[in-house]
Amino acid sequence: MKINLNVDVHHLTRIEGHGNIKVKVENGEVKDARWDVIETPRFFEAMLKNKHYTTAGILAARICGICSISHSLCSITATERAFGVAVPLPAEKLRLLAKHGETLQSHVLHVLFLAAPDFFAEPSVIPLIEKRPDVVAIALRLKGFANRLCDAVAGRTTHPVTFQVGGVTAAPTKKDLLAYKAEMEGLLADLTAVAELVATLEIPDFVRETEFVSLKGDTDYPFIGVKVGSSDGVFKDSMDYLSITNEYVDPENTSKWTKLSRESYAVGALARVNNNYALLRPEAVKVAEALKLSPVCHNPFMNNVAQVVESVHAAYEIIRLIDELLESDLGHLMGDVTPKAGEGVGAVEAPRGILFHHYDYDDTGRIIKANCVVPTTQNNANIHLDIRSFARQFAVKGMTDARMELLCSMLVRSYDPCLSCSVH
Repeated sequence: MKINLNVDVHHLTRIEGHGNIKVKVENGEVKDARWDVIETPRFFEAMLKNKHYTTAGILAARICGICSISHSLCSITATERAFGVAVPLPAEKLRLLAKHGETLQSHVLHVLFLAAPDFFAEPSVIPLIEKRPDVVAIALRLKGFANRLCDAVAGRTTHPVTFQVGGVTAAPTKKDLLAYKAEMEGLLADLTAVAELVATLEIPDFVRETEFVSLKGDTDYPFIGVKVGSSDGVFKDSMDYLSITNEYVDPENTSKWTKLSRESYAVGALARVNNNYALLRPEAVKVAEALKLSPVCHNPFMNNVAQVVESVHAAYEIIRLIDELLESDLGHLMGDVTPKAGEGVGAVEAPRGILFHHYDYDDTGRIIKANCVVPTTQNNANIHLDIRSFARQFAVKGMTDARMELLCSMLVRSYDPCLSCSVH
């Protein structure tokens, strides 16, 4: 029997921003299968032009209310690379500590508040308050802790204020750091419960081979760095990010699309795990093995699993960094900064994938030109091709419009897209 399907999602819920899914199948033939971003462009780069280096990081943080720490750090490290600034080691550790807090809160938000309702056949997290209060309680505890950690280290959970070019302007007391360590240790059982919950979920069996791009680490699982690599064997310095992203315009989208060795590539938790699996903490590897995640995994739905694995990694790294900070001199947190003409590129792994900020400075420390390439921009072409492949594979006898709509919606949501950041 030839199948007919018509899916028209306008707009997809439980993601940030506005995007549409269109699937049309006639007599078993896929006539249309698309993912389109229709969010209004926001012109980040124009806002950064002529800004002084002391305000660039503060403004860049406003690009995203979820990944504001990533944007701030990416902006600041771009400037530091342009000026040749040396950042004190304790400041680097404090920055990374806040970065792990952001990763933890964002991943918990996505897995338990945005993705989980699909697996429990609910339209949102609200019904889960009564149906699965245990899950909601865990989410609130973990996200609440991570937000408070970011408050303590970055000055605010959203739009950090302590990060400046050269280092950080303030640090928590060692007494407070010790308290956060104890609290994180007490929440490890909650992360175990999350992993056990995810192990019970029925993840769709879908595979489309693609390229994965992320920072590449030498000795540590990378969240801030300069080396970029892909699963297809491309390795470059972040200064060469334009030859990695190769942005181009699709007429149906307000977000640009990107490609490297193939038609598209993917960034995010799954890309990082695929490219840096050997650098995960042993506790995170144990969770990955229990959840049947190993490199190179080409099922985009497993990005949810990769987020759980990274949450465990981040939690243990928070404990390690606090231990090291307790032994550090927190009185020297700012390096010398002398503005000069030059270019710099910052590369940070935001929760949703690798983020680039590129600034060209004049000799007074003002930005002549800026460019930002955010994770979801890099994922949108891959999402589109995933939907096209998914429709072709799953347009089979017994498939209904409602089921296809749910599965395609889950597929997009698995990327944890932030469409408002992807348009520029």
